[in-house]
Amino acid sequence: MERRPRGQSERWAAGGRRGPGEGARAGSAARFPAVVPAGRMSRFLNVLRSWLVMVSVIAAGNTLQSFRDHRFLSEKLYTASPGLVNGLQARTFGVWTLLSSVIRCLCAIDIRNRTLYYITLFTFFLALIHFLSEVFIYHTAALTIGVMAPLMVASFSILGMLIGLQYLEVEELSQNKKKN
Repeated sequence: MERRPRGQSERWAAGGRRGPGEGARAGSAARFPAVVPAGRMSRFLNVLRSWLVMVSVIAAGNTLQSFRDHRFLSEKLYTASPGLVNGLQARTFGVWTLLSSVIRCLCAIDIRNRTLYYITLFTFFLALIHFLSEVFIYHTAALTIGVMAPLMVASFSILGMLIGLQYLEVEELSQNKKKN
C-alpha cells in the first residue's frame, strides 16, 4: 500500500500519481468529480428544483392578482408612478409573469434539459433587468419591499442557477465515464 504525500490527497484519490509524460490536463478531468462528491450534486440540484417550484407558484399567484385587480401593481411595485398602471398594463404583466412561472416550473421538472435551463436562467435576468430599469432608469418604481423582493429572488436565482450549471456539467462527465 502506497502512502499519499501531504497536500495531494485529491490527486491521489482521483487516480494516483501522474507519470512523467502526463501533463496537468491529464488528471484534471478525473480530479474534478473527486472534489465534488456525487451525493452533494444531486442534493444541490434538488434544492434548486424546489426553489424553482416555489418561485413558480409565487409567480402564478402574482399572475392571478394582476388579472384580478390592477391596483396590486400600483400599490406594490410601481409606487413611484401609480397613475401609469392600468388594466392593460397589469394584464400584460400577468401574462409575462405566467409565462415565466410555466418556464420555471418546467425547468424544475426537467432540470437536466440544458435549453430549458438556459431559458429559465434568462427569465431571471429579464426580471432583474426589468425591475432595476424601472427603479433607476424610468423611475416608475421605488426601492420598497414590493420591488426588493423580486430583485432578491432574481439575484439569488441567477446565482443558484449559475452554481447549478457546474453541478450539471459534473453529472454529465460522470455519466459519460460510465458509458465508456
